[in-house]
Amino acid sequence: MTVSIGSHVIGGGHPVYVIAEIGLNHNGDVEIAKRLIDVAANAGANAVKFQKRTPEIATPEHMRDTPRETPWGTMTYLEYRYRVEFDREQYIEVGDYATERGLDWFASPWDVPSVDFLEDLNVVAHKVASASLTDIELLNALRATGKPIILSTGMSTIEQIDTALGALDTNNVILMHATSTYPMEPNEANIKMISTLRDRYHGIPVGYSGHERGLQISLAAAALGAVAIERHITLDRTMWGSDHAASLEPAGLEHLVRDVRVIEEALGDGVKRVYEGELAPMAKLRRVPA
Repeated sequence: MTVSIGSHVIGGGHPVYVIAEIGLNHNGDVEIAKRLIDVAANAGANAVKFQKRTPEIATPEHMRDTPRETPWGTMTYLEYRYRVEFDREQYIEVGDYATERGLDWFASPWDVPSVDFLEDLNVVAHKVASASLTDIELLNALRATGKPIILSTGMSTIEQIDTALGALDTNNVILMHATSTYPMEPNEANIKMISTLRDRYHGIPVGYSGHERGLQISLAAAALGAVAIERHITLDRTMWGSDHAASLEPAGLEHLVRDVRVIEEALGDGVKRVYEGELAPMAKLRRVPA
């Protein structure tokens, strides 16, 4: 089965769909967001992804009044969430910029009003963050849009994934194997889950959303057949913010896309053949002809 997002077809036999997650790494600054869009486009990624929250709904009750040290001073966690959230005009500006750079753009809505907000901007798809996989009200609202849904499966059991898929149109879903630790250590990657999910949910394309340092695990995911790969990106991993340390800097994203494309080419079709480039070595080295 394949799923189409924008002009891209995603599924077995098609190029890996590379999503550069900007998330909140713009720190509430449109110009930083545009620079990150440039990073994604220059590296050859296919899409950029943001996060959209209605802070008074999406912020857990027990977190709202927690003090947070920020570049703008000490504030509550809820105030911080408001501070880094883009409004409609800002989203139009960054969305148009992404489109001009040839990228698909969409976001993870964390609550139902955010779904309506993004639908008003006519995003090409929606992403379900791992933290939202159990929010059936949100999943029902997303199904009603008719848009493709990218569903991350971090911090979730198989039973919870079963329930989430039961709330969605599985003809329009891409599953993403993920482990929600930031940054993630290799012993928690468990990328054999890519084939486990593919076998369990016959026909649903399966990708990988990574939070590790470096490229090796994401490249191994591509070799294991991940149809989409998502990584957070940043201008500088030392920037202030919770996701920068688990993000790729510009050169890292460039290398990821480059190497994923090499792996795609190298995987081939699994049919044994003698290549033209082997004929001269065969004539020189094979003592006993077939």
